[in-house]
Formats: sequence, structure tokens, C-alpha cells
Amino acid sequence: MPTAPLSAPCARRPRATRSNGESGLPVISERLRAARPTLAGLFAGGVFWGAQMLVSAMATLYLRNGIETSHARDLATLYFAGGSLAWLFMLPVGRFFAHRRSAETRFAAFFVTLAGGTILMTAFLFAMDYRVFYAQWHAPFGTLTWFFQLGFTGASAVYQFSVLGLPLFLPFGLICLLGTSFALAKRIR
Repeated sequence: MPTAPLSAPCARRPRATRSNGESGLPVISERLRAARPTLAGLFAGGVFWGAQMLVSAMATLYLRNGIETSHARDLATLYFAGGSLAWLFMLPVGRFFAHRRSAETRFAAFFVTLAGGTILMTAFLFAMDYRVFYAQWHAPFGTLTWFFQLGFTGASAVYQFSVLGLPLFLPFGLICLLGTSFALAKRIR
């Protein structure tokens, strides 16, 4: 029994091409080149973003209870380091997704990458600090019990950070995020 020829909707689609007919691989390499920021911009921006997150956390803590906590210095270090390290990793990712996009897409790329990266990095640093504190009661390194203790300690730390630590980013961290994302979207084409 003869089969019907392939119709246009069922036909194989050509590879992704640019307007000049090149394949999609040069587009990726162009994006990767565009994603690399200058070292000065990367490190200066990291310090600036870390300082914004530090100020956000301390201002929120001040409004809540006048910074009446014995851990103010530790919290300041945590939020500064979380913001600074997140910037180092997330700025290239944001630039990758923002390359040659509309202004709204560039803004969204920086907003999502900076917000997610800052929260994840700060939560990770909090979990590592939590882990260091509880390590004295954990089983020897590499045992099955140690892996369970590491997993549950990390999960507990992330939960505690999500309940107690995330609110320190609001409202000032959100304002900083909006302003920084807008500035990056305007600056990068």
C-alpha cells in the first residue's frame, strides 16, 4: 500500500539559522563572548551589589528591632558575601540571556538571575555556616550516617534561611534589585 508524501507540517524543520543563513552555533559563541564582563566591572559590581544587600539586611533589621541582636556582624558578613559572590556568577549568566534582546527581556534576565542567584548563594553560605557549627556532633566523614546528617543539616539550614533570612531582603533589597536590573538593562545592549 503506497504512503502519502510528507506534507509541509510534517516535514523536517531546518536548523536554527540567523538571518544571514548561518547555523545557530555562532549565535551561542557570540552570546558567550558578550557574556564576559570586564574584570574591573565584575569585581567592582560584586562589591557594590554585596554592599546593597548588606545595607538592605541591616536596614530591615534596624526597622524590626533596632539591630538588637548579638549576630549583627555575622549577618552583615553573610549578606555582603552572598551578594558579592552571587554577582560574580550571575552577572555573566544575565548578560548571556540579555544579549541582543529587547529592553524588557534584558531587565527580566537581570532581575531573575540576580534575585535567584543572590538568594541561593546567601542560603548556601548560611547552610555552610550551619554545617560548620553542627559538624562537631556528626559522624566521621564519608560514612553513610555522615551523608544523611549533611543532607538533613543543609535542608534544615535552607528552611531556616527561607523563614528568617529571606525577609531581610525586603523591602530594600527589592528596590535595589529593581534599580540594578534597570541600570544593567539600559547599559547592556
